Amino acid sequence: MKYMPTYDLMESMRNTNQWLGATARALGDYPAMAMTNHPGMQMLKAWGEVTERSFERMVVKPDWGIPSITGPDGKDHIVKVETLVKRPFGDLIRFTTPGRKSPRRRVLLVAPMSGHYATLLRKTVISLLPDCDVHITDWHNARDIPVSKGKFDVEDYTKYVADFMRHLGPDLHVIAVCQPVPLTLAATAMLAEDDAAAQPRSLTLIGGPVDPDAAATDVTDFGSRVTMGQLEHSMIQRVGFKYRGVGRQVYPGLLQLASFIAMNASTHAQAFTDQIFRAAQGKASEHDKHNQFYDEYLAVMDMTAEFYLSTVERIFKTREIARNVFTVDGRQLDFGKITTVAVKIVEGEKDDISAPGQCLAALDLLTGLPDSKKAAHLEPGAGHYGIFAGSSWRNNIRPLVLGFIDANSDAPAKPQAAKPAAAAKPKKAAKPAPAKPAPKAKATTQPTPPQQAPKPAAPKPAAEVKAAPAPQAPKEAPKAVQATPEPKAQATSPAPQEAPKPAPSKPTLVASTPAPQAKTEQAGTPQPAAGSAKDETAKTDRPEQPAKPGTPDRAAND
Repeated sequence: MKYMPTYDLMESMRNTNQWLGATARALGDYPAMAMTNHPGMQMLKAWGEVTERSFERMVVKPDWGIPSITGPDGKDHIVKVETLVKRPFGDLIRFTTPGRKSPRRRVLLVAPMSGHYATLLRKTVISLLPDCDVHITDWHNARDIPVSKGKFDVEDYTKYVADFMRHLGPDLHVIAVCQPVPLTLAATAMLAEDDAAAQPRSLTLIGGPVDPDAAATDVTDFGSRVTMGQLEHSMIQRVGFKYRGVGRQVYPGLLQLASFIAMNASTHAQAFTDQIFRAAQGKASEHDKHNQFYDEYLAVMDMTAEFYLSTVERIFKTREIARNVFTVDGRQLDFGKITTVAVKIVEGEKDDISAPGQCLAALDLLTGLPDSKKAAHLEPGAGHYGIFAGSSWRNNIRPLVLGFIDANSDAPAKPQAAKPAAAAKPKKAAKPAPAKPAPKAKATTQPTPPQQAPKPAAPKPAAEVKAAPAPQAPKEAPKAVQATPEPKAQATSPAPQEAPKPAPSKPTLVASTPAPQAKTEQAGTPQPAAGSAKDETAKTDRPEQPAKPGTPDRAAND
């Protein structure tokens, strides 16, 4: 299978069926056939229309075709597609609406690379545009990528998603749909270790195979039955000469489409049969429900061989994501490092591709995330497609997702800002305490004595304060003058100058604080300049400062 003629042969079969449909449509529309008035000719024409359209869409990338949206101002605004980051295997694009103020919700849709283009999420984008600033990953068809651009596997996919998140900034809410769910979780874990500030505010994971063994489906059973050697030899082909990626090994989109249809063959067969009868009766239209769905569903793209094989082996067979042993460039990631990103799981009750439980397993991996930031929703009666498009998405899931985004728009910023603030407060409170005695020394006329006085003061005041200051304190307390014991002690001998030095034992008492206030009032102009209560309490430890200006005070007290 790894030969270019094989790829070209498959493409030739597609061209042949498209040509047969066009021929049948032209033959049934031939004017001469109208003469027969036979219903068989109408059926032939209808079969040709449906067949030609179906096989033609398989190789055409659908256009986004998003109509204008109504803004808060009541006006219709056109939608333009803008490329923000351009890469060989995928771009980051944004849907802009000129003339409308950008919504505060910034959303990144991570589109699946599972055989369909990113336009598979077209209805999801349309539903989010009125309320969100929407970005999306636009993956390229591998057949159009030259071999010189190198490989692209699950690790490269993870790094692409991480780079896109980092480019958009932390005020971002990520919604991953189906296949990219486990790799988007890995990209977030990578940012948690390398650049925590670039993590998104929230993750909404919709129907992805985080743990394929949690609930078995046909997809998981196929991955467990077939060996990697069998897959490589039966599914991998080389791009033919018609495209730019000639020679690149790919998993063709046509094979993936055949697998999708085989899972529900009877449903698809009935849908096409009904469409043929509607076309024969003239009831079919260009944009009816059938054509809208299958124009998107049948448009498939090739995946690189390394991406397809590594997905089957590492996600489904060895379950590296489910076992928390996924590695990128030889480094093992740890989902327990995700501690600030709120995560919501959305599953469909009747999802036959990622059954309920496969995506829910992501919450068990987030051991470092508090339960308050975890949420899950199981949509009753919804299939795989219905959980991101259709009535289930519009009426039930979308409002829940927007509410989850609003509830966690500021979640990562708050815990990060609170921790450094609490650590900084004790440092600031400790610094001013030793710094205050320094300015007092500058305010006094003799800076040196007050620094030396408290050292010898400890032994002497204990005996002298008991005799003199005790009877005098109640007499002059109402006058707010308690400096009298200090001058009396200084008048008798030099030792009483150190009598107020019992201040180290008195600061615990309330009566010790007014003493320095009396000094400031009687000493005159230099003392009020200090002003603070803390400066006054410190002055009780330095009795020699008021000694000289206190001489007239002693005369008054005597």
